[in-house]
Amino acid sequence: MTKTVTYITGTVLDENTRCGLKELCTLCNVPAERIHEMIDEGLIEAPSSSPLQWRFTYTEIRRVQTAVHLQRDLRVNLPGCALVLDLLEELEKLRQQSNR
Repeated sequence: MTKTVTYITGTVLDENTRCGLKELCTLCNVPAERIHEMIDEGLIEAPSSSPLQWRFTYTEIRRVQTAVHLQRDLRVNLPGCALVLDLLEELEKLRQQSNR
């Protein structure tokens, strides 16, 4: 009898998570140019003027990951991704208000 072992690796993210540009690119599997495009489009905000000092929050990491999935799976362009992400955040806020 052969036993199959599967290893899964991952990164735990929480509200206190901060990462630089290189780590964000690694976490989201995208090149730095794509992150710059997302910043230019307003999808995420650059925390400072110098890319060497950038520290992205958990929320921004999630936004990039979601945008990557929207682009890959549904072929949504960056302006469309920004709109979808804003609407999803608004929906989440409304759900939290209705649960109070």
